[in-house]
Amino acid sequence: MPTELDSIDRAILRALQQDGRIQNIDLADRVGLSPSPCLRRVRQLEQAGVIERYVALVNPAKVGMGLTVFARVWLTGQDEESVNVFVEAIKKLPQVVECHLMAGDSDFLLRVVVEDLEGYRRFQIEHLGRIKGVRNIKTEIPMQKIKSSWEIPV
Repeated sequence: MPTELDSIDRAILRALQQDGRIQNIDLADRVGLSPSPCLRRVRQLEQAGVIERYVALVNPAKVGMGLTVFARVWLTGQDEESVNVFVEAIKKLPQVVECHLMAGDSDFLLRVVVEDLEGYRRFQIEHLGRIKGVRNIKTEIPMQKIKSSWEIPV
C-alpha cells in the first residue's frame, strides 16, 4: 500500500531527488517549512521507506565503464530453484547494475556496464554464460542514450 504523501512531502521528495546533498536549512526554505519540521518530515519519509538511501550518481565513462548493454536471458527452467540460483549469481556481479525478472519472452533483462565491447565479451563468456541454468543470452547494444533519470514523478 502506498504511503500517503501531502504536497510538502512531495516537494521534499522532488528537491531531494534533484540534490540529495541539499542542506536541511535550504530544503526547508525551498518547501516553505522551518528547519525542524522539515527535518522531521525527511526522517519520517526515511523511516517509512519512501526514501530508501542517498547515493552519488557516477558517470560510467569517466571511470572506464563506457559501454552499457542490455542482455536478455533465458533459463532452462522457470522453477523457483533455477530462478534463485540465477538471482544469487547475478547479485555477485558488479557489472550488472540492474536485473529484472520479466514476464514475456525472456526470463530476465539485465543492464550491464563494462569498459568496452571486448570487456562485455569476456564478461559474457567468463561469468554470465557460466551461471547454472542459463540457456540463452541475447545482447542489445544501445546506440545513443536519449533519457536517463532516477527521479520518480511525485
